[in-house]
Amino acid sequence: MSAPYWLNYADPGDFPAVELALTEPNGLLAIGGDLSVERLVAAYRRGIFPWYSDEQPILWWSPNPRAVLFPEQLKISRSLRKSIRNKGFEVRFDTAFAQVIAECAAPRSDDAGTWITDEMREAYIRLYQQGIAHSIECWQGNQLVGGLYGLALGKIFFGESMFSRVTDTSKVAFAFLARYLRSKSFPLIDCQVASEHLTTLGARNIPRTQFIHYLDEFTNSSSYSHWQLTREEREAILKSI
Repeated sequence: MSAPYWLNYADPGDFPAVELALTEPNGLLAIGGDLSVERLVAAYRRGIFPWYSDEQPILWWSPNPRAVLFPEQLKISRSLRKSIRNKGFEVRFDTAFAQVIAECAAPRSDDAGTWITDEMREAYIRLYQQGIAHSIECWQGNQLVGGLYGLALGKIFFGESMFSRVTDTSKVAFAFLARYLRSKSFPLIDCQVASEHLTTLGARNIPRTQFIHYLDEFTNSSSYSHWQLTREEREAILKSI
């Protein structure tokens, strides 16, 4: 068997071993299938995620190395700390998931396209409805000005995408997420592929084999629910920044 492997549509758990993923392009493992809740959960638990554009079939990836952030290693710059403390932002969890993913899917100033297709948006909204996917939102008054979304399986958070409409707001949301996850004993945040933006926050690469070990140990729980950031938790996070 060699990648990319064509998935069996009828079997949501039909994924090959991640070691079979291509090295060029890095991590391409499989093609096809669907974006059902069952298949997405099975994929993420194996260290696999979908990433494709409208004109392509569903493509499944497991890159090596893997970009992650250990919550205790979060880096908060002096300017970000000032933004968190002085600009009147309020961070909320799971109050505007559909709006967050729509903002993440909107064209960026330097790119007219998006990989978050309508099919992807609908799939992750279904995950949110079941308490598997979550949105971390940065508000300024009644305006949603930044945020991110991802999945939580057991004690691993899988980050998907983020956006900013005001300077630093995606970083504000990410900082709150990292502090919150540290308080809940999550060992890491999956960032998939390294970027300059994430590296400034403390993300780094680890071998895929090490990442899979974390998944095997920490993603077994099947208990899901929406998140709520309480006032006490928000105040504790602010004190820790």
